[in-house]
Amino acid sequence: MQLRTFCYLDILQPQFTGFLQTVAPGFMPLEEQAALFVEIAPGIAINAITDAALKRTKAIPGMLIVERAFGLLELHHFDQGQIREAGRTILEHLEVKESDRLQPRIVSREIITGLEGHQSQLLNRMRHGNMIGENEALYILEVQPAGYAALAANEAEKASPINLLEFRAFGAFGRVWLGGPEENIIEAAKAAERALADIDGTPMGK
Repeated sequence: MQLRTFCYLDILQPQFTGFLQTVAPGFMPLEEQAALFVEIAPGIAINAITDAALKRTKAIPGMLIVERAFGLLELHHFDQGQIREAGRTILEHLEVKESDRLQPRIVSREIITGLEGHQSQLLNRMRHGNMIGENEALYILEVQPAGYAALAANEAEKASPINLLEFRAFGAFGRVWLGGPEENIIEAAKAAERALADIDGTPMGK
C-alpha cells in the first residue's frame, strides 16, 4: 500500500468550493470548511479507508474516485478537529505516518500572457470553474502525485484574486489551470508552488 497524497486544506476558498460542487459525485462542500485529500495505491483500497474514517468521525465525503492504479478520497467538515481525526484514522488504518506520503514534484509549469481569443474560447469550453478572457494570463501547473493539485489550487486562490478555471486531482498527473491579470497570476503561481514545496515526505521514485 502506498500513501501518495495526504494533505489538509484549512479553509476552502469560494471558487475552489464552487468547483468541487460542480464535479463532486458525493456530498458537496461549503465555503470555509476544512478538507482532507488522500490518494493511495492501489486504487481499490480507498474504499476501506473511507469506511474507517466515516465510522469514527463526522467527516463528510465529497469525492471517492477509484481507478485501477490510484484511489482518491476527499473529506470535509466545518470542524477542523473532525478532519484531523479522520486523517489520523486513515493513517492508523494504513499503518503509516504522515511523513510516509510522497513529496509533491512539479512536472511542468508555465504562464502564457496576452491569451489569444480562440485559445480562451477553447479553455472556456473545457473548464468546470470560472472563465478566462482574451488577453488575460493563463497559468498551467502539472504535479505528481495528482492529489496535490487540490492544495495548489486552493492556496493560489487564497493568495491572489484570480479565476480558477479547472483542476484535476486524480490520475497519473494533477493539473491546475488559472486565469486573470498577469500580476495576479504571478502571485497565485508563487503561492501554489510554495505550498507544494512546504509538503515534506518521501521523494518520488524512492
